Amino acid sequence: MTQFTSRAVLLGAAALLAGVTAPTPADAHGTLPLPRGDQLVVTVRHTGRADGMYLLRCHPSRGSHPNPAIACAMLDRRTIWGRDPFAPVPPRALCTMQYGGPATAHISGTWAGRPVDAQYDRRDGCQVARWDSLVPLLPDVRTPQRHHGTAAGAGARPS
Repeated sequence: MTQFTSRAVLLGAAALLAGVTAPTPADAHGTLPLPRGDQLVVTVRHTGRADGMYLLRCHPSRGSHPNPAIACAMLDRRTIWGRDPFAPVPPRALCTMQYGGPATAHISGTWAGRPVDAQYDRRDGCQVARWDSLVPLLPDVRTPQRHHGTAAGAGARPS
């Protein structure tokens, strides 16, 4: 009887393990479920042209973001062991009083296996630099620089 019980326990355990390691079945349409990799939701407001909510999935690059391949490549380059590409400005940072406009953004999701929940604005020089470091994930809202020496700038006086 003991041998029969032991054999039954072993067969039950083997059946459980086979169920755990079985391949993931395809859905009714024959496609596999999406992997749970890097996925970010980017919400942008007050940019004047790029407002909206975008989904970015990386590895492979896809989603509703305007340029997922370039955004994913930039994030891959910025992802360095021990450094958070979405880290806030340090509390005692000295920042210029440069106002970059009313644009705001919120990034949430998962990157490199870690949760992301980051807020962005352009209220001072540090925040502007933080935003600009994530272009093209965030839209480029910088104003074009006026160059002295161009036809409009050379010796011209404002009216």
